[in-house]
Order: sequence, then C-alpha cells, then structure tokens
Amino acid sequence: MSFIIHGATGAQGGPLYARLIAAGKHAVAAVRKAEKLDGKPSIAVDNASVASLVAAYRGADGVFIHLPQAPEPVRVQYARNLVEAIRTAKPKRVVISTSGTIIDEPGTPSQASDDSAVMFLVNGVRDSGVSHAIVATRLYLENLLLPMVFGPVQAEGMLRYPIRADFPVSWSSHLDVAEVAERLLTDASVTGIVGVGQLPGLKGTDLAAGFSAKFGRPIDFEALTPEQFGELINPMFGPAAAGVAGLYQALSQAPANVIAEDTSAQKLLGLTPRSVKQWLAETLG
Repeated sequence: MSFIIHGATGAQGGPLYARLIAAGKHAVAAVRKAEKLDGKPSIAVDNASVASLVAAYRGADGVFIHLPQAPEPVRVQYARNLVEAIRTAKPKRVVISTSGTIIDEPGTPSQASDDSAVMFLVNGVRDSGVSHAIVATRLYLENLLLPMVFGPVQAEGMLRYPIRADFPVSWSSHLDVAEVAERLLTDASVTGIVGVGQLPGLKGTDLAAGFSAKFGRPIDFEALTPEQFGELINPMFGPAAAGVAGLYQALSQAPANVIAEDTSAQKLLGLTPRSVKQWLAETLG
C-alpha cells in the first residue's frame, strides 16, 4: 500500500509522514525537492503541474492534501490542478486537511466562501467519485509557540492571544491531525467531514492553565485585539500578517470557534485530541 503525503517536510504533513513510516507503511513524500528527505521515499511534484500530480497519484492507496500558504489566486489554481489530477488518476482514497479554514458553519462570518481555494478543493474531491474524508480543524496549538506569543509566557508568565477570554475554541495540534489523518487514510469506512479539536472548546484561562501545569508556575491569559496581534507578527509574516489579523477579526464576530460534536473525531473515530499539557510535554519534552 502506498500513501502520497503532501507537505511531508512541513508542519502538517511531516507528523503524518513520520507516523506512517513508523507504522511500517509505504509513505511517499510529495515534495518539490527530494533532497530534503535524506533518502526517505519521495516523489517530485509541483502543484502547478497536473502531469506531475497525476504521476504521483496513479495507483496510490491514499493521498493526503493540504493547500500551502500562497496568494489566494495561486491557491485556487493549485486546487483546480489537484482536483483534475484526482479525477484523472483516481487514487483509492483522498484525505484533505482544511488547515483551520472553517467549512462546516454555513452562514457564519468565518465560513469559507464557495469560491475560495479550500472550498473548490473540497467540492471538487466530493464530486470526483473518489473515496474521501475532510479533516476540519480550527486553531492550532502550535500557534502558541510563535516567538511573540511564547516569549512572554516564558519571560512574564503571560499568554497573550487575539481571542476574547470567554471565547471557546476547539484547539488541536498537528500531532492530533496526523493521528486522525492516518486513521482516515487506512480506514475508508468514515467519509465526509471529521472535525478535530477539543470538545468542549477551551477558553483563554484553560490554555493558561495547561501552560501553568507544564511549567509549574502561574501563567495568566490576556486577550489581544486582532490589530495588536497583526502588529506583533508583521516582522515575521510580512504582508501575510494582514490576512492573519483579518481571520481573527472575523472570529471576533462569532460566539465560538468549536467543531460539531456529531462529526467530531471523538464520535466518529474514538480519538480524543491531546490536552494542552500533554501537547506541551510531547512537543517541548
């Protein structure tokens, strides 16, 4: 059995690739430059080339896809190419990660529009006739390790983030996504949307409590405005900082950012995401 993993050198595909390799599965990294894999199984692909995608997908038992960060018109073209390749190559199974884009709350300010790259990819795969599942996440715990967030935790005992203190979120980690994606790639009995994240959603004080438990000292939560956060991340993110701030501005108009229980990994797969303390221990040691 062969599994083609996009982003195998990155934050999302990397943990999944490692899990599959450790489990003795034939996982193949779909990358532009194979030398990054130090001799591990890989195949050269370019999201801008349908032919390269078809060559990678043909005969595959499963494909894991998430759209990389890029200007939205580029992402839309990538989505079109990915869908065309899936329709042509017909791999046995496709698992998509939404990378935090909300696709399961129609009518809310934060729901992805039908003409977005993520929705084009999701709808295209749905219509392809290929067995599929969609890993629907919300916010990633890894965001809390950004230097401008984690630095004040260490130096001041303050966890500052651009969500209201009373705003519940189904936080998850890339490790949780990898665990769910592995199950969905190897077990085609579950199809459609599978939400990944904490239920009930965690509030700011819950996040701070997890950090306090890990570090053995009080950590407090402080809400930032999206604008303040945009200024903090601008030196690292550059022009993309405005888009990130816009995301949190949209979330600020919602009562919560929580996955639906009926389509959660907890209910459909029996998989529970790591607590903040568990994730920190596994990530930081």
